[in-house]
Amino acid sequence: MQRSELKFQQTPPSVKLLTDSSEFDIPALWLREKTQHVDSTDAVTKQRLFDSHLIDPEVELVSLEKISLELVRLVFSDGHSATYSTAVLLAEIHDDDHCPELVSWDSGLDQRLVRHDWRGLDSDSAFEAALTAYLKYGFIILNNVPNTPEQVLDVGAKFGYVKETNFGKYFEVYSKPLAIDLAYSSVRLGPHTDNPYRDPVPGIQLLHCLVNETTGGLSTLVDSVKVVDALMREDLAGYLLLKNTPVRFRFVDKGVELTTRRPMINTDEAGKTLGVHYSPRLDSLPLLGERDVKTFHKARKRLAELFNHPDYELKFRLQAGELMLFDNSRVLHGRTCYDPTEGHRHLQGCYIDLDGPRERFSEIAKRLKSIEEAA
Repeated sequence: MQRSELKFQQTPPSVKLLTDSSEFDIPALWLREKTQHVDSTDAVTKQRLFDSHLIDPEVELVSLEKISLELVRLVFSDGHSATYSTAVLLAEIHDDDHCPELVSWDSGLDQRLVRHDWRGLDSDSAFEAALTAYLKYGFIILNNVPNTPEQVLDVGAKFGYVKETNFGKYFEVYSKPLAIDLAYSSVRLGPHTDNPYRDPVPGIQLLHCLVNETTGGLSTLVDSVKVVDALMREDLAGYLLLKNTPVRFRFVDKGVELTTRRPMINTDEAGKTLGVHYSPRLDSLPLLGERDVKTFHKARKRLAELFNHPDYELKFRLQAGELMLFDNSRVLHGRTCYDPTEGHRHLQGCYIDLDGPRERFSEIAKRLKSIEEAA
């Protein structure tokens, strides 16, 4: 991790951020908005008690006084003054949400890292371990989930908030005639993300196995972070087209038609891959010039080859009483084909919002911190 510290200069007054490779002057306007004055922020909600949008854009730092190694008093040209903690300032600069760092993976992932026992998740430490694994790898598998209908909703409520769609609060996954989606058949499903035609796309999917009496129907998962990074190294021009070109996704059944447009690759503000919107059954090649459309398609074709390559595919049998919970954009899911005459294969699924596990993780962190402070 790169070293960073604050340097306070009295004449002329300035606050500088020093790293191993650079020195940056922190603007007075930024410092003024981040005031730590007791009357400026609500103690419980941490929400501002003043309208920071009305600060004079030309505000200046007029004086600076070091009170101790950890405290400094800043005075601004609009008459405001406050004592700042250097630790709080650095925390604001780094803007860390304290969640675990993302870890990419391929077919060699040790599944013991992502398997957790549902029966123990009432314990903060066990639940924190499961949440940590999910936030790192984008999925977990829970063992010993009761084989009762709608139990998937209880698990969903544990990790976040269940999102209802046209499929209902939960959906049944088994082979049936005249299915409105190929998921409700016995054919192979290649790696894909669900509902890329929705806005917003469901954040997290849960699939709970109630019965699995077939030898086929193996579950497959692929980490898009690993695959997209490989594509970017191979074909930067194609990667950029997939990242920046909106694609139409459309779903149609007897009662519903939903359409939206979004790029296939989703990144954060720093350019790191967050996930993909990927479903070869539901997308449409965008209308581009001849050169770009070929470049786009070649990149899309290569992405498909990588998603389906055994080096990236985690394959396992989801047993009765097991539930997999995965980031619907980061982790692509699928299954091998199966013979429904061998026996019954029945899963129940639901969706929850993407920020649920992060909220639960922060709840545990706050609870543990308050226990520490009280001790």
